[in-house]
Amino acid sequence: MIDKAYVITMAKYNSWQNKSLYDAAATLSDEERRQQRGAFFGSIHTTFNHLLWADRVWLDRFLGEGAFQMAPKDGLAMHDSFDELSDVRRATDTKIERWAEDLDPNWLKGDLSWYSGLLKKDMSMSKQHLIAHFFNHETHHRGQVHAMLTMAGAKPEDTDLMLLRV
Repeated sequence: MIDKAYVITMAKYNSWQNKSLYDAAATLSDEERRQQRGAFFGSIHTTFNHLLWADRVWLDRFLGEGAFQMAPKDGLAMHDSFDELSDVRRATDTKIERWAEDLDPNWLKGDLSWYSGLLKKDMSMSKQHLIAHFFNHETHHRGQVHAMLTMAGAKPEDTDLMLLRV
């Protein structure tokens, strides 16, 4: 099952991969980052915004700070400026890593309850399941961004978890 070491490893992997993708995206023009490429959220920029929005929602829930208050559709255009988006992404990744390092292993036991604005209902689920969802969601959409970057001629780093230096 999920333990603190897993959470720390995945938080580091998350930061490493986000840095790789944002560095590769920085080699493209703003127009290229915003080009519709047929992915679920359309463009590199919009997918980056969605990922940041989702990470902030889940991290706030995990920290007990209340859900980050922004509707999912608004999260697609959360940051218009790529520089601002990059800065907030880095700060969020630092916050995720800090949360992982400070995590009390006992917190992993039991369920987390929250109100889902997306589903419009109260939810409750195993914290371990939600942490797996959190990191899997990031990996899923980063894979889409990686493909879009590659098609645009940018060169992100390899994505294999085994290459993470811990």
